[in-house]
Amino acid sequence: MGWMSWALLSALFAALTAILAKKGVAHVEPNLATAIRTTVVVVFAWAIAIAFGRPHELGSLDRKTYALLALSGIATGLSWICYFRALSLGQASKVAPVDKLSVVFVLLLAWPLLGEQLSLGKILGAGLIAAGAIVLAVLP
Repeated sequence: MGWMSWALLSALFAALTAILAKKGVAHVEPNLATAIRTTVVVVFAWAIAIAFGRPHELGSLDRKTYALLALSGIATGLSWICYFRALSLGQASKVAPVDKLSVVFVLLLAWPLLGEQLSLGKILGAGLIAAGAIVLAVLP
């Protein structure tokens, strides 16, 4: 499978995440819900890494790689904590589109931090995503 297939599957599972999390967070404090979910993700991720990855490479990774992955993990954790809090307070159909503004932030941050080019198409697409998220989140 190519990147598009994986990205579409990611979107599908993200949608299921929103629906299942909204139902799950209804009867539990959002930070505890995040901790439960994160525990499942950790166990699942290690099972996949061991079954299909190369866990023996752990010793060959440099400090910069570990640091970047650790910072990414912290960002993920903060994102999930905020997402679950938002889901506990708002409708999933409004929270999820705002969360997808991450696409716009990626485009804006990938330009200076990763050297990715901004094109008219990317700027227009980001504008449409932002407008769509605002419409979905604000209008009844």
